Amino acid sequence: MMHAIDWSSAPLPDYAAAFIFGYLCGSVPFGVVLTRLAGGPDIRAVGSGNIGATNVLRTGRKGLAALTLAGDMLKGTVAVLLMYHFFGHGPAMVAAVGAFLGHLFPVWLRFRGGKGVATYIGLLLGLAWPAAIAFCAIWLAVAALARYSSLAALIASAATPAFLWWHGDLPDAQVFVLLSILLWFMHRANISRLVRGTESKIGVGSKAAPPS
Repeated sequence: MMHAIDWSSAPLPDYAAAFIFGYLCGSVPFGVVLTRLAGGPDIRAVGSGNIGATNVLRTGRKGLAALTLAGDMLKGTVAVLLMYHFFGHGPAMVAAVGAFLGHLFPVWLRFRGGKGVATYIGLLLGLAWPAAIAFCAIWLAVAALARYSSLAALIASAATPAFLWWHGDLPDAQVFVLLSILLWFMHRANISRLVRGTESKIGVGSKAAPPS
């Protein structure tokens, strides 16, 4: 786990390069690319119109959904690990923000991307893997009890910065406060449906998986 960070250890161009690289990695729309390569429909015209694994699953292609989930996770992991290797922890954190924004607002899709859960987990794997395990454990527990995928993601993301802080990783905790806020913003429609009691439950009316 990466802890200490010296923001002056890397020059400004390294941070700029890390952000751009992270954004470009994060903006790869695996859901769109994989479904098209498989001869399927434009995933943006299916179900919710989201590009993540949950919507890919609605096409009935479980393998494609799994590949989409893996791709959306690992693009974040690759971005932060490469930037950490070449430039250090500070640029890796900047790359994480870039990758998350790239997934949410990909330039290739007119800035209409996914909701960010899979990429969020992938970034945790690269920056602080124990927190990724904690996130998944919380997600599974809430999903099993409440049967709401979106609620599980919201609670797990809210708990993540606190876990990082408790684990003594304040810099990453601060970054994931920002990413959690963005994730909640992207789930604002889900939050509204949860409040109204109209959100779809896992296994009821539709297939569900951790959204991305």
